[in-house]
Amino acid sequence: MSAPAAPTTHDTAALNILKKVWGYDAFRGVQGDIVRTVAGGGNALVLMPTGGGKSLCYQVPSLLRPGVGIIVSPLIALMKDQVDTLRALGVRAAFLNSTLSLDGVREVESALLSGELDLLYVAPERLLLPRTLELLDRAPVALFAVDEAHCVSQWGHDFRPEYQGLNVLPDRYPHIPRLALTATADDRTRADILNVLQLGGAPQFISSFDRPNIQYRVANKEGPKTQLLDFINAEHRGDAGIVYCLSRKSVEETARWLQTQGVDAVAYHAGLPPRERNSAQERFLNEEGLVVVATVAFGMGIDKPNVRFVAHLDLPKSMEGYYQETGRAGRDGLPSTAWMVYGLADVVNVRRMLASSDAPEEVKRVESAKLDALLTYCEAATCRRQVLLSYFGEELPEPCGNCDTCLNPPSVRDATREAQMALSAVIRTGNRFGAAHLTDVLMGHATERVVSLGHHQLPTFAVGAAHDEKYWRGLLRQLVSLGYLAAGEHHGLSATGKARAILKGEQTLALRED
Repeated sequence: MSAPAAPTTHDTAALNILKKVWGYDAFRGVQGDIVRTVAGGGNALVLMPTGGGKSLCYQVPSLLRPGVGIIVSPLIALMKDQVDTLRALGVRAAFLNSTLSLDGVREVESALLSGELDLLYVAPERLLLPRTLELLDRAPVALFAVDEAHCVSQWGHDFRPEYQGLNVLPDRYPHIPRLALTATADDRTRADILNVLQLGGAPQFISSFDRPNIQYRVANKEGPKTQLLDFINAEHRGDAGIVYCLSRKSVEETARWLQTQGVDAVAYHAGLPPRERNSAQERFLNEEGLVVVATVAFGMGIDKPNVRFVAHLDLPKSMEGYYQETGRAGRDGLPSTAWMVYGLADVVNVRRMLASSDAPEEVKRVESAKLDALLTYCEAATCRRQVLLSYFGEELPEPCGNCDTCLNPPSVRDATREAQMALSAVIRTGNRFGAAHLTDVLMGHATERVVSLGHHQLPTFAVGAAHDEKYWRGLLRQLVSLGYLAAGEHHGLSATGKARAILKGEQTLALRED
């Protein structure tokens, strides 16, 4: 973390603005140091968890410095909400994006040039237009704040190619302070942000990633919709929440099903008509107790403090994505839940999507490593918060006491022999069959398919009859999660080089029991 900047004459003015506009008596954590740095004309990189108060870090300096603060944001759908909130506080704010009419654009441009604005939100695509840059050449600019700065990096979980064009800011406006802000960025993503925005040498303010009020829980996926309903009914009936699904179809089906079960729910994904999307967002922000079922298109920049739970019905693609999505719960600091179910099909699907993508090999390797880290978290038998924080380079000395593995420690057993059975079945059937067929072989189910393929005559047929189907599906999931099995086309599983040590008895394997 950066060393605090020395106190300046801006400090008293900053606190006065904080009290007068937002009603707060003091800054939280490193907010005061960041405001002091930027208000004094310096650049900064800010990593602060969702709900940590990033927006004040650019809003207060924009009011302290002469001119207008230009806020680059990818969230066109939320700009109006952010601007409306600021205007209600008496701050002269506006936005420039594709939703404005020609007259609306001219009105904002005129206010900018005449010094009648304190903050202007701009989408990156709009900022990079020659007309906008020429406008900023003539305007009194106080600072540039790049929100959701991880979008700069192709290694980030939410890469936006247009963000890389923001290198125009240091080149064209070298003497105007630049502030990059994000909730999640690993070392590689951080390096990209520093490079594109030319922030080398600028102080980096890195807050703790710990959100102690969030209880983290992961369960084996059995009947996901029913599991979700039971969770809501038992713990969060009438609370605001976000439910994430991987596909648009799943979003709509889950929202409809929750409605039939008496849960006030609404669907949100990028394929819905703009009016329907905006209505869902407005309702979520302004109503109490609404559950939004959404793809990851929903949530970035959502400023609703009392979201009591975030649920995942499908596996996210990375720890960064998971952390950012779960971080939308409990921004008011009150107890909240991050709840997820996942199963073998999730692991297979995400691994297969990665393997078949058109991304360069280096990108695929990085994304695969990110997925591995998430799966390690899911299968952890130790404190989840320690695993999560360790990924972001932060150490939690003691188990948190507020995650499922702390509250109900799972059993861990030596599963070496069963893993050998499963891996042998995979290899002897040709490294191409899915979990259902392999389970039939292991349990000795002489189905029509098993018999027609001659798999009932294999040495591994019925070798695992002592265990039930749930056990074998759980074991296969963990073998895929841990990289001993790879997922190919049509959900087929194949043994990896890593499996050899298990098969030869050179390595033991302890697994958690579901």
